[in-house]
Amino acid sequence: MSLLEVKNLIVEFPSRRGTLRAIDDISFAIAPGEILGVVGESGAGKSLTGASIIGLLEPPGRVAGGQILLEGERIDNLSHDQMRSIRGRKIGAIFQDPLTSLNPLYSVGRQLTETIQAHLPVSAAQARERAINLLKDTGIPAAEQRIDHYPHQFSGGMRQRVVIALALAAEPKLIIADEPTTALDVSIQAQIITLLKNLCKDRGAAVMLITHDMGVIAETCDRVAVMYAGRVAEIGPVHEVINHPAHPYTKGLMAAIPDIREEVERLNQIDGAMPRLNAIPTGCAFNPRCPQVFERCKTERPGLIDAGPTRAACWLHDQRTKVVA
Repeated sequence: MSLLEVKNLIVEFPSRRGTLRAIDDISFAIAPGEILGVVGESGAGKSLTGASIIGLLEPPGRVAGGQILLEGERIDNLSHDQMRSIRGRKIGAIFQDPLTSLNPLYSVGRQLTETIQAHLPVSAAQARERAINLLKDTGIPAAEQRIDHYPHQFSGGMRQRVVIALALAAEPKLIIADEPTTALDVSIQAQIITLLKNLCKDRGAAVMLITHDMGVIAETCDRVAVMYAGRVAEIGPVHEVINHPAHPYTKGLMAAIPDIREEVERLNQIDGAMPRLNAIPTGCAFNPRCPQVFERCKTERPGLIDAGPTRAACWLHDQRTKVVA
């Protein structure tokens, strides 16, 4: 059974010039212990999807359609207070910049123990002991001493470990990790990725890992969803999507990654840019940039179609498609 189910999610932003649809009818599920990567260009809707699940959409953004289910229960229609009790207890969040997640005026120990006591029935002493163990689990040395330090006394990588400890404080079933390694150097990135994988395995938590880095996806995830212009372009097992991409956009992303075994003068690129929300073309949103576009792509929008081991929103995989050369 899936721990998280997102069904036909639509997120809109009302504006003076009309309503902009930022997330357009996306569906996916994550099982316990599974890491689902969500990848795509900036503006594809990755972070908005995560914010919708956590209940942290910035106004005037709103969930305008679809359902979000956690352990079979709808959470997209809960009140602010109801959602606040779920956030932290059932859903943990790890954000790109640890400084925005930590209060600079409080020691990390105070922030951890307050979070633990807000969600779990434990004494102050038990909460402190649990906080120290969390810091140890996330690889912070001398945790007994460091627990009383303030965020500015930690390096960037150590701060991100504190944020992960904070996200795990109440043993949530689901973790939304939004670009958790982007602000870190490569060696620290690898440590944080290993940490996330181990924590998933040990605790059986489901993770939605939002990133634009295919290297991080390849190293960390079980499955990957490729997003484009607010929709899922392709979803499937990581090794299949990376090695045998079925959607022309995914093929373009893969081709743009340099191969260290080859010397090339120019990197491959996808011509054009992702459309603005007020100028998304009819049919497939990728059609103006697609090297394999044909007439149907310009008029009909494809849903996700079985494409071998993955599913791709592309008419090339429709049995009825007759590509006219």
